[in-house]
Amino acid sequence: MKIKFLIIAISLSCFSFSQDYNAAMSVHKNELKLTGYSKDSTASALVIYDYGNSYVDKNTFWLRTEIKQKIKILRTNGIERGEFEIKLYKGKSSEEKIKSIKGTTYNIDGDKIVKTELTEDAIFEEENDDYKLVKFVLPNVKIGSIITVSYETQSRFMTKFQPWYFQGQDPVLYSEYNTSIPGNYEYHIKLVGTLPLETHDKRLEKRCIEGRANSFADCAVSKYVMKNIPAYKPEAFTTTSLNYTSRIEYELSVIKGFDGSINKYTKNWDVVDRELKTDKDFGKQISKKSLVKDILPNSISLLEDNLAKANAIYQFVLNNYKWNGKSERYDVSVKNLIKEKVGSVFEINLLLENLLTSEGFQTFPVLMSTRGNGFVTKIYPVLSDFNYVIVKTTIDGKDYFLDATDPYHSFGELPFRCLNQYGRLIDFENESHWEPINVDGYSTRTHRAEVALSNDDLISGNIKSNFTSYHSNKYKQQYNEHPSDYIENKANYYNNIVIADHKVLDFDKTQPKFTESIDFSIEPEFVGNKIYLNPFLIKFFDENPFKLQERTYPIDFGYKDIYTYSLKIDINDKFKILETPSVQQYALPENAGSLIFNTESKNNQIVVYFKVKFNNTLYSREFYPYLKTFMDKVVEIQNNTVIVLEKQ
Repeated sequence: MKIKFLIIAISLSCFSFSQDYNAAMSVHKNELKLTGYSKDSTASALVIYDYGNSYVDKNTFWLRTEIKQKIKILRTNGIERGEFEIKLYKGKSSEEKIKSIKGTTYNIDGDKIVKTELTEDAIFEEENDDYKLVKFVLPNVKIGSIITVSYETQSRFMTKFQPWYFQGQDPVLYSEYNTSIPGNYEYHIKLVGTLPLETHDKRLEKRCIEGRANSFADCAVSKYVMKNIPAYKPEAFTTTSLNYTSRIEYELSVIKGFDGSINKYTKNWDVVDRELKTDKDFGKQISKKSLVKDILPNSISLLEDNLAKANAIYQFVLNNYKWNGKSERYDVSVKNLIKEKVGSVFEINLLLENLLTSEGFQTFPVLMSTRGNGFVTKIYPVLSDFNYVIVKTTIDGKDYFLDATDPYHSFGELPFRCLNQYGRLIDFENESHWEPINVDGYSTRTHRAEVALSNDDLISGNIKSNFTSYHSNKYKQQYNEHPSDYIENKANYYNNIVIADHKVLDFDKTQPKFTESIDFSIEPEFVGNKIYLNPFLIKFFDENPFKLQERTYPIDFGYKDIYTYSLKIDINDKFKILETPSVQQYALPENAGSLIFNTESKNNQIVVYFKVKFNNTLYSREFYPYLKTFMDKVVEIQNNTVIVLEKQ
């Protein structure tokens, strides 16, 4: 039988790994004497050799996976790599097994290699309802040790062929995965992550599996190799690590029995759309005018302006129905939501869809996955990948994405969790399609400060702060729900100044902005008769958020940013200006961002202007060195800028 493969396009390139370590299971003295890994000086451990081999047993037809690992311990917190935990899943009629667990710890004592073997009494099992945990800890593991482990798992669950993770928390010198898949099974095979394969060999093995009555199947045999794999190290401004950790995954498409039977597991979107249309938790809840009859007040239904009416419907749902925090598509009932006033995201947003549709708006549900849930594969439909739904409507030729779960987001502004690049728009009349989900405008944070030096050498003034879009939402929520705590926390946040008065000037939780004003004073420190003043009373970034030597995944802000700070200082006749900072400008490649810092002084006034702008929501990993340098400059200017005044 033939086997089909669907492979994501990959590029091949050649790597060379360190010759100081032996990429095999054997352990040598020189490896034990090594104290680090040149490509990653921060690594707690180094996976020297990682080997897997998955195949279907000719006699039992069980999926068998052989695992071998060799790991060098480099730091104290790497000692925990000697602790292993393997999860074995249970089914109704079968459960996975583990066989032939072996482990050895190698240390160096003078010029001798000392081996300590894992004993059977150090292997423990923990039973759970759906799985069994097998745990063991290798003996005598310490800094400098090399540990080797091998075992085999056996499984009858062929729906998910054994995946393989090339990348993890530690750097890997060499990772190899071998597979042999009988032609009875067709899988979609997906390479996840940005790292290229060093090797991808394929061949066909004839008659690898035999059934009754002289039936047989050929096997597709593959070998995948990666070398010099950097560790996946989590850092700010990204989605879940599942989107970028380099690995191979398998999704069962078809099983062909030796008796001629064919069972299809993966469907195309035409089939899925038809199933969704009759689904009680989805299609049966959409565009049902009878569900929402007489719910909207006449004051909304009679509005003539389309945008005003749609916004009023959106606010009506926000004001009258509360999200319970659940987002999965099961037990969905718009009818129950209307009765109980509390429901899941599917119930709330499908109620919104029904109300908009009943008032004549063209509206579509958009299935999607949140940032924390990972990307949805576009290669084939996997409904379990989706954990959220939003609504798209078009008003006077303009498209709007709506989610009525958060009262602090304005009309057309999705919660941050929804900014995950794309979703699947469901259109039962035509056909579903992928819909990009982008934030077009900028979210801004602006501080304008005006201060003056008084005759008693006190600096006093005012800061007016304005936050828009995504920068405003947390302030709107904090101030609306806990106003007294908000003001108290504000005083703690500005610990370098004394707040005399605080006012919120512009607050409406339905609008994408928040404005406040602070009157304050500072008692400057004199060095002799000079004042050394950092003009940044407020800092956008206390430190550079980008600290990795190398980042293997994109930088995902979710939305575009503009940070603006200005300060005007009025200086009385008792002082003169000795020193002001120089002008600085810096731009990211491809107009991806910019930094402007400028100062002017005249007529006993100093004006400082600082602006940081990010023009992209998503930056490729190749941009990381530029962003890191860019943020170094941002932090340097904020922390080390000095204005020098001299008292006359």
